[in-house]
Amino acid sequence: MRVFVTYEIPDSGLRMLREKFELDVYTGEEFLTKEEMIERARKADAMVAHLRDPIDAEFIQSLEKMKIIADYAVGYNNIDVQVATERGIYVTHTPGVLTEATADIAFALILAVARRIVESDKFVRDGKFVGWKPKLMLGYDLYGKTLGIIGMGRIGQAVARRALGFGMNIVYHNRNRLPQEVESEFKAKYLSVDELISTSDFISLHTPLTKETFHMIDAEKIARMKPNAIVVNTARGPVIDEQALYEALKERRIAGAGFDVYENEPKLTPGLEKLDNVVLLPHIGSATYETREKMSQIVALNIIEALEGRIPPNLVPEQKSKFSK
Repeated sequence: MRVFVTYEIPDSGLRMLREKFELDVYTGEEFLTKEEMIERARKADAMVAHLRDPIDAEFIQSLEKMKIIADYAVGYNNIDVQVATERGIYVTHTPGVLTEATADIAFALILAVARRIVESDKFVRDGKFVGWKPKLMLGYDLYGKTLGIIGMGRIGQAVARRALGFGMNIVYHNRNRLPQEVESEFKAKYLSVDELISTSDFISLHTPLTKETFHMIDAEKIARMKPNAIVVNTARGPVIDEQALYEALKERRIAGAGFDVYENEPKLTPGLEKLDNVVLLPHIGSATYETREKMSQIVALNIIEALEGRIPPNLVPEQKSKFSK
C-alpha cells in the first residue's frame, strides 16, 4: 500500500510508516501546488496532509483508492470532511498532543506584547540603548489583571493554569459552560463574549474555526475593548477580522496584539508588519521537537490502523458517529 506525505514530517512517524508501506514523501522546500498534490495522491491508499493543503471537494473526488486523510494538525478546516465522509474516507487529526506547547506560545505572546520584548530587543540591537531611563519601554503588568479566554477547551485551560501562576483573574466564554468544579479549579468566571471583551485586559483566543466563529472578533467587538486591551490569537486566523484589528492597532484604540495565525495565512494584512505594538510569529504554536515528533507518531498510528482494517483512534468529531464500532 502507498502513503503520500505532502510535506516531510519528523522521522519517528515516517519510520513507523516505512516499516509497513511504500512511502511517497515530498521533501522540497517550495510547497506543491494543488494539482501536483492531486497527481501524487490520486492512486495512494493514505495521505498525510497539512493545514495549508486545500483538500477540497475537487481534490477528494479525484482520489481513486484513498482510505484515510491524516491531517498533521489539530485543526482540519482545510479538508472537506463532508465529501470525504460521503466517499467513505477517514479524516483524522492530532488532538491533545500540542496543548501545552500551544499554551506556552499563547502566554509567551501575552508577555511579549505586554512587556514590549520584541521591540526592546530591536532597540538594543540597533544601538539605541544608552542606559536606564524612567520611561523607557513602559509596558503593562500581568499581576492582578483580567485574562479573558475565548474557547476554554484543553488549550484554553492550559493557558488559564499559566495565568494563575501570574496572579491573573480569569474570565472565559465557551460554547458550553464548564462544570462548577472546573470553574473552581481555575477560579474562572463565565461571561458572555460581549461581557468578556469589554472587561478583559488580555484576550486569548482558543476557539476552532466554524461558521459561527468566523470573524467572531469584528469591528464592533473591537470597539468595545479597553484602550489597554491586548489580544492574542493562537487559534485560527479568520476568527478575527484582521483588517478591523489592524485599524484599531494602528490608531492605538487598543494597546497591542500577538499573532501566531493569520486570516489569509501566510499573507498579512498590509501594514500589520510595520506596527510596533504587535508581535508576529510564523505559526509555531506546536513547534517543539517533542510535540512535532508526537504529532508524527499519531499521524502514523492513524494511517496504520486504517490501512490494516481498523477504525483510526483520532477521527475528527464529525466522523465519530458515522464510523463508530
